[in-house]
Amino acid sequence: MKIDKKDVARIAGLAMLKLSEAEAEQYAEELSVVLSYIKKLDHIDTKDILPTAHILSQQNVFREDETHQCLPREEALANAPETEDGMFRVPRVIE
Repeated sequence: MKIDKKDVARIAGLAMLKLSEAEAEQYAEELSVVLSYIKKLDHIDTKDILPTAHILSQQNVFREDETHQCLPREEALANAPETEDGMFRVPRVIE
């Protein structure tokens, strides 16, 4: 597939980029090469290949959830700059 400067200018406009004529011409050539390579991939037989999310098999490495004793309120509030009625006091942000 051939990309021309008009296509590059449209894409640059969508991306809010300003390109010089020389840059637009260079990108047109480079994008054309990339798209021709991708077109070659259409000819590869992949019918016996399963789709994968990763090239290596992975498994869940998370630990099991375990319950623990909560931090006492007094200890949690010990370093707070301001507290009120056993809670953190923060500046009002909504009128």
